[in-house]
Amino acid sequence: MDKRIIVTAVCSMLGLINASGFARAETVGRYECSVVGAVSQEPIGDKDGHRITGVQYSCSGMEGLVKGAVYSGSSTSEWDGPQGTYLSGGGIIRVAGGLAVTQLTEGTGSAVMKDGKPAGSEASGKGLIKFASGTLAAFSGKADRWEAKPAGFGRFTLEITADGEPGTVGTRLK
Repeated sequence: MDKRIIVTAVCSMLGLINASGFARAETVGRYECSVVGAVSQEPIGDKDGHRITGVQYSCSGMEGLVKGAVYSGSSTSEWDGPQGTYLSGGGIIRVAGGLAVTQLTEGTGSAVMKDGKPAGSEASGKGLIKFASGTLAAFSGKADRWEAKPAGFGRFTLEITADGEPGTVGTRLK
């Protein structure tokens, strides 16, 4: 096959992918978060380091579409040593004139060590905006991706991007 035909075909496919938005992720925003209260850690009992962890947190929207928003959330995860899998989570986003309810659908994490001591965890996954109203109504039913990174003792950053895949849940009740 002629090289020009192959190059033309590849460039055409890349152009179609880019035009469809398939390869693009829209940044929604960044939160700065603090753990509220004590992190609960329940040993499962089958082996050392296998535990269920629950955490509640409060976040302030710092950049993007969530700037000025307050996010109150919680998550439950299963940890086997330094590796974690998120089982459930979500929260409520409050902003002037708007409200949204989030649901974590999947996520994984790993412990971060600094100077030989635990410094938090890094995690990422997917979620859904199950309900949104007012100034946030356009997000109702949308999927997102999230990434959390430690930012000091009991603190972390949370970055949210639009997934590009449609959410599988229904929108607001009529």
